[in-house]
Amino acid sequence: MNSDLQNLAINTIRTLSIDAVQKADSGHPGLPMGAAPMAYTLWTDFLRHNPHNPKWANRDRFVLSAGHGSMLLYSLLHLTGYDLPLDQLKNFRQWGYHTPGHPEVHETVGVETTTGPLGQGAANAVGFALAEAFLANHFNRLGFPIVDHYTYCLVGDGDLMEGVSAEACSLAGTWGLNKLIFLYDDNKITLDGEASMTFTEDVAARFRAYGWHTLDVADGNDVASIHEAIATAKSHTDAPTIILVHTVIGYGSPNKQGTSKAHGSPLGKDEIKLVKEGFGWPQEDFYIPGEALEHFREAVEKGLTYEDEWNKLFTDYRNQNPELAAQWDLAQSGKLPEGWDADIPTFDASKKIATRNASGDVLNAIAKHFPTMIGGDADLAGSTKTLIKGSPNTGKGDVKGRNVRFGVREFAMGAIVNGLALHGGIIKPYSATFLTFSDYMRNAIRLGALMSVPAVYVFTHDSIGLGEDGPTHQPVEHVVALSAIPQLTVIRPADANETAAAWHTTMTLKNPAALIFTRQDLPVLTGSNIREGVAKGAYVLAETSDSPDIILIGRGSEVHIAHEAYTALANEGVKVRLVSMPSWDLFEKQGAAYKESILPRSVKRRVSIEAGVTLGWDRYVGSEGVTIGLDRFGGSAPYETLYREFGLTPEAVLKAARDLLSK
Repeated sequence: MNSDLQNLAINTIRTLSIDAVQKADSGHPGLPMGAAPMAYTLWTDFLRHNPHNPKWANRDRFVLSAGHGSMLLYSLLHLTGYDLPLDQLKNFRQWGYHTPGHPEVHETVGVETTTGPLGQGAANAVGFALAEAFLANHFNRLGFPIVDHYTYCLVGDGDLMEGVSAEACSLAGTWGLNKLIFLYDDNKITLDGEASMTFTEDVAARFRAYGWHTLDVADGNDVASIHEAIATAKSHTDAPTIILVHTVIGYGSPNKQGTSKAHGSPLGKDEIKLVKEGFGWPQEDFYIPGEALEHFREAVEKGLTYEDEWNKLFTDYRNQNPELAAQWDLAQSGKLPEGWDADIPTFDASKKIATRNASGDVLNAIAKHFPTMIGGDADLAGSTKTLIKGSPNTGKGDVKGRNVRFGVREFAMGAIVNGLALHGGIIKPYSATFLTFSDYMRNAIRLGALMSVPAVYVFTHDSIGLGEDGPTHQPVEHVVALSAIPQLTVIRPADANETAAAWHTTMTLKNPAALIFTRQDLPVLTGSNIREGVAKGAYVLAETSDSPDIILIGRGSEVHIAHEAYTALANEGVKVRLVSMPSWDLFEKQGAAYKESILPRSVKRRVSIEAGVTLGWDRYVGSEGVTIGLDRFGGSAPYETLYREFGLTPEAVLKAARDLLSK
């Protein structure tokens, strides 16, 4: 390759990036300027993608974990022919345009995952690579490598400081994900100054300890050395690789390069003038040399060829493996097959059952219809009941198992599951841990919701009902905290049949769901309206009159406490209604007429009960109602004792109801 053309192309990335940041008067010019040579080398020499079909199933994935450098990615997408016109770059970070401050998968064509919260892109990339390895093992046959692609991830110092990247990279090494390659933008500068203030570890030694290969490129502008390093990384067949590329942040800026001044603020018009003079560049804003654009746009023809070759391979594959091909089609479509829910059990009332146990039965009944439904737990499978029976586990160098063993790594688990969902072909990937540890993975859940990934976050041990482990393990604020996340559907079922309905509803959702289950056994509810009622978030479980004088509302295990109070009131001749409300989120999506049918505005006397903070329940009990909950931490004792001591009893509900009825 002509070195002059390479430099022209690299400087095109740099100048587009600094012009966009300057016009927006906001952004991060330093990373694109320093990392442009490695990004150029990857995108022009190695990345197999099709700009005219960004969702081609066997494309390589590129993740910009250092998402603050988003203009690097937007420049590459525009230059290589994606549907991202130059006008979008000119309106970087502006309302109504598809070039937000940090990459968002639902906003910009060609963006694989939403990044910016540092470290999570790296963990997503591990999820992508795990998906590729699992699907290759499941679908590929001799002579038919229909799943055969790489995941490349550009990380910075901040990514590697965040604990989530350590968790995820440890797993990637354990699993031997050889088609995962990290490009580390090792510029030794963070937002506040030199990275050495806080980050002095030997990164290469750390990654070798994880089980990764490590490579080193001394000069981040040396395209030939970068090319050689990536080629070497691709030759590794037993483990992932990290390439330490020593770059200069803000390269080309005479007064700011190599300093934190280039990190997170526009360079300024005077400095940009000097940069362009140094590059021998016209002073015109957003200037793209024709020769450079023609070079970048070679990606279009290459991409069409890549996909065409793959399509021919898949046609032959379909002819020889029709059943697998049909599985592939279904997995890629994300659609639910006919009869997918035929084996979901209906539970009878003959014995009590913990909702975590019911969940395990339902999960297995569903999973038999989806061979690419995989998921796992944070070293808690015996407690969360989320093992797919008859399937092996992931292990060292072995990722064919559907039971993904994440170890005690909740944050990485959530982010990896997001990556599995984003990759495609993995149906409803799920994670599992105790509800109190949802805090460890909250930011991953938040990003999953922001991206509307079809993932399932399973949480068990949902309240003080876990008993003797005490307040460190007893969640009280967590259900409400999760419900505060937009686009996350939170369902806390009251029994085994509501659990079955919760899973049924979750399988039909396009956004992620948090399913919350008990450790303790609960009575089983019966009725024909449970599945429909759960799907709508709330329903009338029992009533003595269709024009009640008082409404009792419960969620989760506390529905049974409310039910005892309901029975007592009914025996007293009170016109009373009992409402089970497993999901605020689903209920809020219903129309006004349905909401009115469940909670008529004319009925002001209402009592709610849940073994958690009362925050938020006022929305449903109103200003004249009573909320019974736990606005404090729990305690260590048998759960029956805790419920009694904290006033979560039928007697408490009865007293509140009678007080309201007496007014």
